[in-house]
Amino acid sequence: MTVRSRIIVSVWAGLAALLLVPSLSVAQQENTWAEIRSTVIGESVPGDGTGRLTLVAPSRAEDAAIVPIELRVTVPDDDAGRVTKITLVVDENPAPVAAVFQLRDGQKTFDMATRVRIDSYTFVRAVATMDDGRLYMTKTYVKAAGGCSAPAAKDPVEAKARLGEMRFRVFADRGDAQVQVRHPNYSGLQMDQVTRHYTPAWFIDKLDVRQGEKTLFSMEGGISISEDPTFRFTYGSTGEPVTIEARDTEGQVFKKIFPGSGT
Repeated sequence: MTVRSRIIVSVWAGLAALLLVPSLSVAQQENTWAEIRSTVIGESVPGDGTGRLTLVAPSRAEDAAIVPIELRVTVPDDDAGRVTKITLVVDENPAPVAAVFQLRDGQKTFDMATRVRIDSYTFVRAVATMDDGRLYMTKTYVKAAGGCSAPAAKDPVEAKARLGEMRFRVFADRGDAQVQVRHPNYSGLQMDQVTRHYTPAWFIDKLDVRQGEKTLFSMEGGISISEDPTFRFTYGSTGEPVTIEARDTEGQVFKKIFPGSGT
């Protein structure tokens, strides 16, 4: 076989291997969930979330560092239960639990959207916990890679200068609102392009959103939530002020009160 022929065979073999990776990866990653499930949700086996919980994500993400995720709760009318917690899981991320959202009073209908980092091709899952302890799960497969190690979009000096700034917007025509907290949310896997050292993990790990004395939702987050954590959620204003309080892994607390109509 000539050198040219060997090169052609090698190229085609490489292409064939690449084509096989996604399908093999899907099968292997179901095994990943089997390995991490008990750590994430205990020994309970969740039921099929179809019709109760919807998870929307791009099948192939444009940017693995800011992958949009939407969660929609719709408990059937013939079920008296309410969802009290939603656990968002990215199977193949170094820390699979991206966020846990607590819905204090429980909800029969509720929408939540955020942005996450995805490290490699993976299943993304949402697990809803009902007020009687039942679990329901839904999942989708996302093709994205490198999101956890992608360099921060903002200059570190600028990020620190605006650290903890908050925004609260209300979209009355859609029945939802949006909260954003300025924070680099470093994953611990990003390399400083100047020093070539890894930037230590530093992120928002607690968020509480209240209207008056009532908690609308709270979140416990991890390294998978994208830079400048942003959350859009179902909202109906009562006219009372909205308090947003966030804490990061260095113990810094950020708090701001907004009019219920937003700004």
